[in-house]
Amino acid sequence: MAKVRGAIVVDTEKCKGCGLCVVACPTKVISLAKEVNSKGYNYAYMANPESCVGCTSCGLVCPDSAITVYKVKAVEA
Repeated sequence: MAKVRGAIVVDTEKCKGCGLCVVACPTKVISLAKEVNSKGYNYAYMANPESCVGCTSCGLVCPDSAITVYKVKAVEA
């Protein structure tokens, strides 16, 4: 059986750095970047992508719909 991993894509221009996704992530995948977007906000990014399980908690709590969650098949070595 193929294992499934999660992956998120953050629209950095929509993200206002509220941090709700950071708190909602059960596996501590998301952090706020030190860089800022064109509006001056520290945007969310995947700090620990290998830990993402694709639970969609981050996407559900995002007030700006800036996060898209994908489930991908994990490549077995």
